[in-house]
Amino acid sequence: MTLNPKTTHREFFGLPGVAFITTTLPVVIIIFQFLVNSHYSVRGVNIEWDKVSQLLPQDWLQVYDWCFDKDAWKAYLTWFAVLAVCDVYFPGKDIPGVELRDGSRLNYRINGLSMSGALIAIVVARALTLENYYLPELDFLFNNQMQLICTTIIFSFIISFFVYFISFIPLTRPNGKNTKERILSINGNSGNPIYDWFIGRELNPRIGSWDIKLYCELRPGMLLLLLINLSCLHHQYHSLGKVSDSLVLMNVLQAFYIFDGVLNEEGCLTMMDIATDGFGFMLAFGDLAWLPWTYSLQCRYLALDENFYQLGPLKLWSIVAISAVGYYIFHSSNQQKSDFKQGKLNHMKSISTPTGSKLLVEGWWGLSQHINYFGDWLIGWSWCLPTGTMTPLTYFYVIYFATLLLHRQTRDEAKCREKYGKVWEQYEKQVPYKIIPYVY
Repeated sequence: MTLNPKTTHREFFGLPGVAFITTTLPVVIIIFQFLVNSHYSVRGVNIEWDKVSQLLPQDWLQVYDWCFDKDAWKAYLTWFAVLAVCDVYFPGKDIPGVELRDGSRLNYRINGLSMSGALIAIVVARALTLENYYLPELDFLFNNQMQLICTTIIFSFIISFFVYFISFIPLTRPNGKNTKERILSINGNSGNPIYDWFIGRELNPRIGSWDIKLYCELRPGMLLLLLINLSCLHHQYHSLGKVSDSLVLMNVLQAFYIFDGVLNEEGCLTMMDIATDGFGFMLAFGDLAWLPWTYSLQCRYLALDENFYQLGPLKLWSIVAISAVGYYIFHSSNQQKSDFKQGKLNHMKSISTPTGSKLLVEGWWGLSQHINYFGDWLIGWSWCLPTGTMTPLTYFYVIYFATLLLHRQTRDEAKCREKYGKVWEQYEKQVPYKIIPYVY
């Protein structure tokens, strides 16, 4: 069997889809910044294009200044490098990942708790020692959003080219003999350089024992989101002398999401992103630029003086309830699947497959094929509802996330249909709903 089989199936309709995503999504982030900033923020569905046009760059020199601002690059490169060093050397536990196609397992350092705890401790300590809790770092982050957005976009291009080119360098031992092929992604070994660059040619690009893909998945983008949200809270407090319950709620809900991811980072090792997808522009851009700047859109909107919005107890606790229900569905369903795979729930109804595995058709997994996606989507709604009805723009996340979940569901279904054949048809009869029980 070939260690690195050629990719025959093309995601996103091949090169046309890859080109569209690569050119469009960075523009989307920049458009959001033009619509939500200290000089203008959209209200309702009508965009005042005359005001937006005044914010557009007047010449290429201004574009250059946004893209290559020295302070923004110095701040981001320091952020990325310091986190990378901490990722390697901070205390944690080393655990093996999934078995690779050559029978080996890579070790991963799991230390997100100590890293994120140290970050919060530093932020809190600095706030307590400075007058009126004023942190210049958070002020810089809030006031240089366009420069930092451009920096993260360009950096995601740089790192995706870097991992693509190193995927062609043979792995060698100290004696200089080529002893092991690089393991390529089953999705990114088409032979077309543009497509493979986008999808990710190598499965686990590494520098020594430092895993670039897992690091980007969990560290610089996720923790930057936390700081962006805090910078919004910081700005509102120092601008108005008070903070809204809606902005506090957004900070709490997304901080909970971030730290929950940190506490459960072991689970990432078996997720599609880490176990089967290569690391290319799609993941690099998604982790480093798309996640921090689109997920923070609601906080950045609520932080503006004219968008100060109080929910009140009823709305606030209703949103908390939606988030709690989503969280419960997401985690209890994933835990049930994990327990079943470990042989702890053999009494539950399942379907045996030709591969020797079993498909669970009872409990949470009897309600829909991806009930965990439904819980995740409810959490997404709780991130948008704190903005009320001021503008549909802040509900972009739930629309985008629904599209992402549908794409994942379609990919999973295609793989399972090919893997299980007639058994999958039997499974679909017993569990007909894809994501939302009794709806879809």
